[in-house]
Amino acid sequence: MKKILSYPLSVLFYFFFFLNLLVFHPIQWLCLKLGGYQPHKKSVDIFNFFLMRCLNILGTRFTIENPHDIPIEKPCIFVANHQGMYDIPPIIWYLRKHHPKFVSKKELGKGIPSISFNLRHGGSVLIDRKNPRESLIKMAKFAKYLNKTNRSAVIFPEGTRSRTGAPKKFAKSGMQMLFKQMPEALIVPITINNSWKLFKYGNFPMEPGVHIKLKVHEPIAVTSDDPEGLVAKVERTIIADIK
Repeated sequence: MKKILSYPLSVLFYFFFFLNLLVFHPIQWLCLKLGGYQPHKKSVDIFNFFLMRCLNILGTRFTIENPHDIPIEKPCIFVANHQGMYDIPPIIWYLRKHHPKFVSKKELGKGIPSISFNLRHGGSVLIDRKNPRESLIKMAKFAKYLNKTNRSAVIFPEGTRSRTGAPKKFAKSGMQMLFKQMPEALIVPITINNSWKLFKYGNFPMEPGVHIKLKVHEPIAVTSDDPEGLVAKVERTIIADIK
């Protein structure tokens, strides 16, 4: 019965999902051209709020556990496991006061209304995973931008989403570059649970009634004396709460 229900709900979800992509693309363009960064950023926040409402059509719920008073006076490096594309809207919405900017693969920088535009013009960095040297150079420039603007990075060190929820091995180089270039930043591990379940049957139909949970862990100060140990600590912290 649940799977039968998922078909009409998925049709409704995708209708409003793609409608949001199409509507917010020109809105983002206008906000950026007429007002600059702040209006564009607000339009992106609202866009992601509505993407979450689209998921509510499927009965998807969101819970964020964040008992920590994370200061907004300094940049953060948010490090999270990656279970699917719908990890991103709640991160953007719930952590919006920290101005999260994403480390993303370059393929996402074109072809997707609203999303590609924001990745290209909103402060995120697009990297070529087949060119590690160029990627590290871009990461260094990205870190310099974040330090200058007091904005925050979001990195998924698994590199790709987990289709079963089971964590993949964390790549070290991107995190280590950010830690090295952002010595005043706070590292904030985030554990994401259940978003992979939306794709239980693939892209269609989508699984109804999923409860996506984000747990924000205690911030960790960047220390340059043992970057590998710091990466391992962040990885252990995130993985320990994956269920």
